[in-house]
Amino acid sequence: MKKFLVAIMAVLFAAPSFAQYSSGGFSLSESSVYYGIRLGMNIATLTGDATDAGSKVGLNFGGTIGLRLSDTTPLFLESGLYYTGCGAKKDKNSVSLNYLELPLLIKYGIQATDDIAVLPFIGPTFRYGLFGGKQKVSGVGKWDSFGDGKFKRADVGIKLGCGAEYNKLYLELGYQFGITNIADWELENHDDASVHNGALFINLGVNF
Repeated sequence: MKKFLVAIMAVLFAAPSFAQYSSGGFSLSESSVYYGIRLGMNIATLTGDATDAGSKVGLNFGGTIGLRLSDTTPLFLESGLYYTGCGAKKDKNSVSLNYLELPLLIKYGIQATDDIAVLPFIGPTFRYGLFGGKQKVSGVGKWDSFGDGKFKRADVGIKLGCGAEYNKLYLELGYQFGITNIADWELENHDDASVHNGALFINLGVNF
C-alpha cells in the first residue's frame, strides 16, 4: 500500500509537467484525439459461487486513447491498455487474478464550468489473465490462479462510471462487473461452478 501511495503522489507532482508539454489535450468544443495515463486501484471481489470471498485491493494502471465521434456532439470513444489486479481475500484465504485489460468505452462530455468537464461512460471491457496470479488456501497451500481446474484466463465485463477533467488532470470512479463465468471447476453435485469478477475502481491521471 505504501508503494501505491508513493506512485499516486508521483502522478500528481508530474501532472503539471505533462500539462506544460501537452499537444492540446482533451476538448469538448472541437474535434480531437486525446491521450492519457491512468493510475489507481481496484477494490475487487468475486461473486456467484464465491459470495463469501471478501474483497481485495489491487493496482490499476495503463494508457488511454480517445477519439471524438461527432463534430456536433461531445461523444467520445475511448480505449487503451491496462494492467488490472482483481481477485478476493478473506481471512488467510486469497485469490489474485492479474489481467491485461482492453476497454471500449463510450463517453459523453458535459461542460460543468469553464474549467471542469464531467464525462459519464459505459462500455465493454476485455481481459486476459497474466502469469503471477496466486490462489492461497490456509492449511492447504498456494498455487497459480489460472489453469486446469482453477480460473479461466479470458474474461468479458461491463465498465461504467463517471470521470471529471480539470486543466488536463483527470479523476474517475466506477464499477466493472464480469459477464463471463471464470470458474473452471465443478461443484460437489457436478454442476459447473459460476464465478464472476467485480471491482469498484478509482483512477487518477492526465490527458494530453
